[in-house]
Amino acid sequence: MAKKILLVDDDRFMLQLICRALGAKGFSCRTAKSVREALDLLYEEIPDIVLSDYSMPEIDGFEFRKVLLRDKRYKNIPFVFYTSFADESTMQKGLEMQAVDYIDKNTPVHLVVSKLNNILDTIRKQHEKSLFEIGAAAEALNLRSVPLAAPKVEGFKLQFLYQTYNHYPGGDFIDFIKTDENSIFVILGDVMGKKWGAWFFSFNFLSYIRSAIRLCVFDGISSPASILNKINRIVCLDPVLGDVLSTLSLMMIDQAASKVYYAGAGDLPVIHFRKADGRISCVQSEGLLLGILENGMYQEDVLEMHTGDQLVAITDGMIDFVGETGKTSDYALFVQKLGRLLGQADTYKEIKNEMFSDNVDQSVVDDRSLVIIEKV
Repeated sequence: MAKKILLVDDDRFMLQLICRALGAKGFSCRTAKSVREALDLLYEEIPDIVLSDYSMPEIDGFEFRKVLLRDKRYKNIPFVFYTSFADESTMQKGLEMQAVDYIDKNTPVHLVVSKLNNILDTIRKQHEKSLFEIGAAAEALNLRSVPLAAPKVEGFKLQFLYQTYNHYPGGDFIDFIKTDENSIFVILGDVMGKKWGAWFFSFNFLSYIRSAIRLCVFDGISSPASILNKINRIVCLDPVLGDVLSTLSLMMIDQAASKVYYAGAGDLPVIHFRKADGRISCVQSEGLLLGILENGMYQEDVLEMHTGDQLVAITDGMIDFVGETGKTSDYALFVQKLGRLLGQADTYKEIKNEMFSDNVDQSVVDDRSLVIIEKV
């Protein structure tokens, strides 16, 4: 995957020179001749690193750096000053603004490229070490937002796929809860947020949902819509989770009746494939995101399942991708692609190979999950 760099300099010749040299070494370059132009590009796409001149008209490099530091979307992007003003006081000022390095414009271009590669390699190694350490700690505490495997259910086949974004765990969570001999709940959700923040909150949401489902079933309530209402009230009243929003697809499989009861909170429509006639329909939930209002207005759909029928629930990472104009969401396009794979001898394998393999293009922009319920 190409390393993405944003070059900011009012010197057009310098931009072309550096961009050409970086491109030859596998970098994907975007260039801006002013800070305003750079901010527009950042809004469209987050680079791996920013290389910026100091002396520019209107807004200089130091002011640019201050703007990035004030914005949580951009403050953690590695930032390098690239300028001919290399006196000690200027360099000190730049480093005090958390710039990772300061490169003199008199530095040969091939050394500039090497420096940038070294910076990104160092950051990558630190990132991998952090991921390993936190992952080890989570494993020791048995903290998982996704199960190791789907349970076996008589008359149905349950399967799921989950993929992190750039090895960062995100806000997606999946679970399967068997409440008696005849029913099992399927949970798929996505906490709004990015990376570690969303990942930590996903455990809290799962704890609430697991407890609510078991308590409701104990009291004789098995309706997903009723359970969603209870979960939503708890989340709204919780001082910690009250400001955190989440989608949720909640499905209860009735094995004896071969039915699936479904209710959703701000989730994407569940995709229903009927084997008998090959028809695909999208079941849209009416409920609001968890935590918005105490009355989430959750309703329930009852889906008849016959042999070969399939239900597919997804999180929004499945429909988000980077196109020529930036990040795009296209549910209809996803359903079109998925439609060719439903009803196959091994739909799970087909989806995994086409959408989750290492050969899938690098346009993925978020963690993503998919759950398949098939009547066998």
